[in-house]
Amino acid sequence: MERNSTTGGGLMKRNNRIKIVLEVSKAYFSSATLFLLYFFPLHAQDPIPSCPLISKVTANCDTLRSYSQRTDTVAVPQIAFPSGFQQLGENELTDSLGILNPFLEKLRLLHAGFSTDTIRIVHIGDSHIRGRILPRTTGTLLTETFGAISYIDMGINGAFCTTFTRPDRISDIAALHPDLVILSFGTNESHNRRYNTLLHYRQMDELVRMLRDSLPNVPLLMTTPPGSYDSFRKSRRRRTYSINPRTAIAVETMRRFADDNGLAVWDMYEAVGGRQRACLNWQEAKLMRPDHVHYLPEGYVLQGELFYQALLKAYNDYVGY
Repeated sequence: MERNSTTGGGLMKRNNRIKIVLEVSKAYFSSATLFLLYFFPLHAQDPIPSCPLISKVTANCDTLRSYSQRTDTVAVPQIAFPSGFQQLGENELTDSLGILNPFLEKLRLLHAGFSTDTIRIVHIGDSHIRGRILPRTTGTLLTETFGAISYIDMGINGAFCTTFTRPDRISDIAALHPDLVILSFGTNESHNRRYNTLLHYRQMDELVRMLRDSLPNVPLLMTTPPGSYDSFRKSRRRRTYSINPRTAIAVETMRRFADDNGLAVWDMYEAVGGRQRACLNWQEAKLMRPDHVHYLPEGYVLQGELFYQALLKAYNDYVGY
């Protein structure tokens, strides 16, 4: 029933005008929609923008995110241990702060073909490094995997970490423009029967401070010693050997120093059995020389392979992030 009041009549007229406008609008938009669909078909989603060209990526750009290559891992080889090796630890780098990330990023760019720059590694240390088999095994394997790697060893027989705290030796290291410096000491420090943890800590601090003054943006990686024996002469012709108990103390000091001062660590001592089995594993596998401190070539090759494996694990953890 129609309303006869002035107010009701006005409302009915306005409603009729609204209906007319809606009907016209529907017709207009239907025609416009058909026109757009015919000439500009819609898609389920917009096309994904292409990745920027490498030449357009700035130095601050996260290329891992841009190119979705966080799964660009490499195969990690299995290590063939002698049958006598027991109670092995985890063979991995400790780097909770990501100290090695700049170095690992350079490896990733080299491996992916985005860079052709040679990556320079300098490995300093004692007689284990001076023998060259360990570092050259690691360097050769890294070159085979990643390409342009320059792996330079600078070992000195009988060296303590203080052996390198000389301006000329620090200058020699800096002149090589390394992307990574590896420090391998601890055997000779722990052979001092008057070994002192505080003195050892201060000596490491002096070396690291000098390196960082000359190479402020270069990551440092410390490795622990493999283990050795003390020798005692009971008679003129007979010498006996016992496991050097100070090696484990030196390793703990080195790990504590690294944690306190932002160094990455490869704990070879723990990886091959630690306090309980490290020395026994090497000796029972007949990989140590008669002096019970140094190793046969096969022993150093195994150490180099273990170091290479630990580096690859760290690399895969980085690119798989």
